[in-house]
Amino acid sequence: MSRENFWKTLPRPFLALAPMEDVTDTVFRELIMNISAPGVLHVVFSEFTSTDGLCHEKGREKVIERLLVNPSERKLLKQKGIRLVAQIWGADPEAFYRSARMITRDMDFDGLDINMGCPVRKVVKQGACAALIKQPALAREIIQATLEGTDLPVSVKTRIGFDRIQTEEWMGNLLETGISALSLHGRIQKVDSEGPVHWEEIARAVRMKNEINPRVVIMGNGDVMSLEEARERSEETGTDGIMIGRGVFHNPWIFNPVQREHSPREKTGLLLQHTRLFGNTWQNRKNFDILKRFFKIYVNGFYGAARLRAELMEARSAEEVEKIVSHC
Repeated sequence: MSRENFWKTLPRPFLALAPMEDVTDTVFRELIMNISAPGVLHVVFSEFTSTDGLCHEKGREKVIERLLVNPSERKLLKQKGIRLVAQIWGADPEAFYRSARMITRDMDFDGLDINMGCPVRKVVKQGACAALIKQPALAREIIQATLEGTDLPVSVKTRIGFDRIQTEEWMGNLLETGISALSLHGRIQKVDSEGPVHWEEIARAVRMKNEINPRVVIMGNGDVMSLEEARERSEETGTDGIMIGRGVFHNPWIFNPVQREHSPREKTGLLLQHTRLFGNTWQNRKNFDILKRFFKIYVNGFYGAARLRAELMEARSAEEVEKIVSHC
């Protein structure tokens, strides 16, 4: 018996925090949920996790940490009614089947998401992620294998094309599978995150969905920087929801209906929360330098921010960050 397909019960339009490599671990998800208003953020995703790694006896221990959920995050998810989806990637249908079974059996996620959109060359060269746009038959095999390995709802995150816009043929391929949801980034792989987002192609995908498979939930994605813009994009394209990624870097408090300026103390306070939770969660299991990519998110827009940021970039531990901030 299949579990609840939560995608059907979400409000319209709903908001999701995009899966981002070295960003959306349990620490960052908890931090964002903590400062988000109740009922605004509806879905969060894990970092993308290798199916080959999950199926490898020696590599599994390290890879599986990408799917870690802190007890404090689990409590927040329950309190705020936010759904958590595990994102997986690879190119081998059998590995997807085995990974889906493992995650469903041993972990507590609300859904599984297949990455068919990451444009990074290293993974594309492996025939995975955005490379699957060029291999529609393999993409269908992977979706089918995942569906056979789980009773959780399965979704796909992808783009409107590889080296050219090919919304019609690519969406036609995906919409004929058994996926429950689809998040569509309005750029092709070739341009990565540069250039305009083709929201008109996302609207085209919605029209196709309405004709081919109305049950599929569609999220639009691409450079959405505010709740107001999210609502506007959803209205103009007809999507069921909007996925926000880089917008959270510009404003960690983005999932709040009332926006205001945040004081330097609030920003550095959030930095310290992140640093402490990172240290408590990962100990020495994650490189501390990963945390440094977040410093610009919190330390900006106030006098002395550039100098403080430069000092923080020299820090080598959570203790050093605390010391630097306490003297600023």
